[in-house]
Amino acid sequence: MISLLGNIFSILAMTEFVLGNFANVFIALVNCIDWAKKQKISCTDGILTALAVSRIALLWVISLNWYATFINPDFYGAEVRTTVYIAWVVSNHFSLWFATGLSILYLLKIANFSSLFFHHLKWKAVRVVLTVLLGTSVFLVFHLAVVSLEVKVQTNAYEGNLTWKTKLRDIVHLSNKTIFTFANFIPFTMSLTALLLLLFSLWRHLKKMQLSGKGSRDASTKVHVRAMQTMTSFLLLFVIYFLVQIISVWSFYTVEINSDGMVFETLGFLYPSSHSFILIWGNKKLRQAILSLLWQLRCCLKESGGPCVIWQKTMSLGKL
Repeated sequence: MISLLGNIFSILAMTEFVLGNFANVFIALVNCIDWAKKQKISCTDGILTALAVSRIALLWVISLNWYATFINPDFYGAEVRTTVYIAWVVSNHFSLWFATGLSILYLLKIANFSSLFFHHLKWKAVRVVLTVLLGTSVFLVFHLAVVSLEVKVQTNAYEGNLTWKTKLRDIVHLSNKTIFTFANFIPFTMSLTALLLLLFSLWRHLKKMQLSGKGSRDASTKVHVRAMQTMTSFLLLFVIYFLVQIISVWSFYTVEINSDGMVFETLGFLYPSSHSFILIWGNKKLRQAILSLLWQLRCCLKESGGPCVIWQKTMSLGKL
């Protein structure tokens, strides 16, 4: 029964891995090609590209952990496990904070408040987002330092005073989990706050439109709603991902090959894979590019033989 479940979860994980890589590579390629053509890139496109790259790395790290845990456990020695864990910490950090920076950017560019402080932040939106992203590197540095110390303690666990070594290991282990929790809880709180402020801005905008006798289907309302849909999907998927990672981190050095572990690992693929498709659909340029690509694929399937230069045709449409 476990073998059957294992095959099912393996197929699901592989599907999520392939689709996630496709979506993130697509985002990165479209933005990089547009950057090369225009010789400039907007802050939104830059964050989307960096987010896509970080999620590609995250997907590969998760897939490597899947392979070493459930398919080839002998491959998962102490050094490999440590390397995978450090790679996961780095890719997870950038993936999470780039998504949070995108939520903050949406808030500053779309929301409207009468506060002078908010207008000051809105005017310097790019600088605010870059400051947040650079400032969060402190979490990454502390996390990597604690991880390195934990690895060192684990390596020398049976040398010297065993009682003191055990206490030190417990302290370092708890510190690692605490930093991990804060490093994930803080960006989640910031993204949730941005969503609530955007919701409040939309409510005020709709109330203003009603008082003026105008309809509620104006461009500003549509922009508000689309941004809120993207941010809400990010938060919902991140909650699932965060719970999975909490369980994985607390049991990282005690890997169990069973169906429960496969469920958690499969859910771990869901966040970096599916949210990228939501980002594509929520971005006008990316949405037009993916629709053009799908249309070209449909035309190519109808053709009988001959090469199909999809990307060249897509770029020639001028929709990017």
